[in-house]
Amino acid sequence: MMTTFGSSNNNPSCEHFVGIDENKVSPTTTQCEECEKEGTDWVALRMCLVCGHVGCCDSSVGLHATKHFNNSGHPVMVALPNKQWKWCYVHKQYA
Repeated sequence: MMTTFGSSNNNPSCEHFVGIDENKVSPTTTQCEECEKEGTDWVALRMCLVCGHVGCCDSSVGLHATKHFNNSGHPVMVALPNKQWKWCYVHKQYA
């Protein structure tokens, strides 16, 4: 089964996106918090739409955005800097 932007045959309307407005959440920093502490580089940034944590993407060595989800349970994030798309970690679905 293939997931496409905005829909999924398994879960056409993910409840984790309900009430989420990426314009109401502010990033806690302009770079990956953990990469900055570790002195490592990142490929792209993701912002948690629950708390504003900024972490690196899964193409980066640190995988810090996904680690933030695993540690916090915060299910949705948005791509930075332009906020082109959102992702739900629970349902593995774009919005």
